[in-house]
Amino acid sequence: MADEQWLADRFEAQRGHLRAVAYRMLGSLAEADDAVQDTWVRVSRAGADDVENIDGWMTTICARICLNILRSRAVRREEPIGLELVDTVSAAPEEEALLADSVGLALLVVLETLTPAERLAFVLHDTFAIPFDEIAAIVGRTPAAARQLASRARRRVRGGSHVPAADLARQREVVDAFLAAARGGDFDALVAVLDPDVVFRVDATAVPGRTGALEFRGARAVAKNALTFSARSQFTRPVLVNGNVGVVMAPNGRLVGVGRIVIREGLITEVDLIADAERLAKLELSVFDD
Repeated sequence: MADEQWLADRFEAQRGHLRAVAYRMLGSLAEADDAVQDTWVRVSRAGADDVENIDGWMTTICARICLNILRSRAVRREEPIGLELVDTVSAAPEEEALLADSVGLALLVVLETLTPAERLAFVLHDTFAIPFDEIAAIVGRTPAAARQLASRARRRVRGGSHVPAADLARQREVVDAFLAAARGGDFDALVAVLDPDVVFRVDATAVPGRTGALEFRGARAVAKNALTFSARSQFTRPVLVNGNVGVVMAPNGRLVGVGRIVIREGLITEVDLIADAERLAKLELSVFDD
């Protein structure tokens, strides 16, 4: 009984770490908590009599559970939900929203574009400094192959842009100003960052029940419609879309839309809001270096 209690206490001491690993692997608080609970079930059944590194052993078990979940998810990918631009979007649970912000909502979205093995290698090594020989044992590869998985994931996460860094920074400022105005419901501030002849296109998938795309023209019309989904702007973050500044919409870390943005002379001239699954899959998303 004393040994069982010691193992339970050791697990509780590691619960926060295991939850952090699982959340970054899965991007879902509910799934992360389930993975941690499954980890305890396996740990308690196996016992730790012959285990030298208890904490590392628990992390390995948790990572393997998460990898299986990711592989299962890849096989039965869920259909994306509509953006429902006109309807008010209920806020994410407070803890989930805080977790997403602490990890980086854009990063969670980009991690979803990786293969399960790439995601595991990147998260375990780059975030938690797990050695590649331990990662290799989890994914069933050599240490060199595990290193390549992390390297490939790192390139996709960080991406690349043909836009000069200074121009990219200025464009990011414009997008940040647009999002701040949308979140604050500031109509005049929205108009101020829009070109008078701005065009805002929304694909049909973004609005359930529609068979064709929507298009709004002019700063005032675009600003007005931007305010109709200001609640969703709380879950919108800047990213690089095909190497250019854009945004992702991801309530609870789940991608539902991408905005491709064109900026000229400090003003937004075009916004293309994409929600169609096939179009989303063809986009290259990456995070800013900051």
